[in-house]
Amino acid sequence: MTGIFEQFVTLWVVIDPIGTIPVFVAITASMPASERVSTAIRAALIAACVLLFFLVAGQFLLEALDISLPAFQIAGGLILFLFALTMIFDTSKPEVETAEAEKLADAHSVAVFPLAVPSLASPGAMLAIVLLTDNNRFSIQQQIVTGSVMLCVVGVALACMLLATPILRVIGNGGAAIVSRVMGMVLAAVAVDAVISGVTDLIRAGV
Repeated sequence: MTGIFEQFVTLWVVIDPIGTIPVFVAITASMPASERVSTAIRAALIAACVLLFFLVAGQFLLEALDISLPAFQIAGGLILFLFALTMIFDTSKPEVETAEAEKLADAHSVAVFPLAVPSLASPGAMLAIVLLTDNNRFSIQQQIVTGSVMLCVVGVALACMLLATPILRVIGNGGAAIVSRVMGMVLAAVAVDAVISGVTDLIRAGV
């Protein structure tokens, strides 16, 4: 259960359903209710497909490039840490992606960008799903569980988008930014743990 909880927290942080709310509100402000719903569903489905692709093909990419797991863990941890730093110190997701969203008007295109990618299926999320489903560490059953957890988080993101207006009315853009920064701190801790684990494995292997 602890492993599932850790996976849920990691995927929640990198997918960031709360941080997507201001982006969705900005994109769909002028859309009728039915179009807002279809845009949210389309974005969630596209993001889920992208992440499932990395779940299935991520291991093959590692093997094709002949990259060891500890090396990938260290590199992945460092990238996730830098990603976390942008969440904590730089312009937050709502501010950056809302600015992009305001330039777009087509419901089909905005469902893909910036909603599905990179708001939901962010580079951090793609990297995290590969780390959490490595064939050398996890069985097929465990990977199925991880995929299910990922789909649950995407489902929560979909619910957040469908309830975006009342949620944003309660927490405001400032509240969404605060949540994003707190999640950045959590992601930073997860990233450091991945680096420590990778270095430990290298030492044990005598590299």
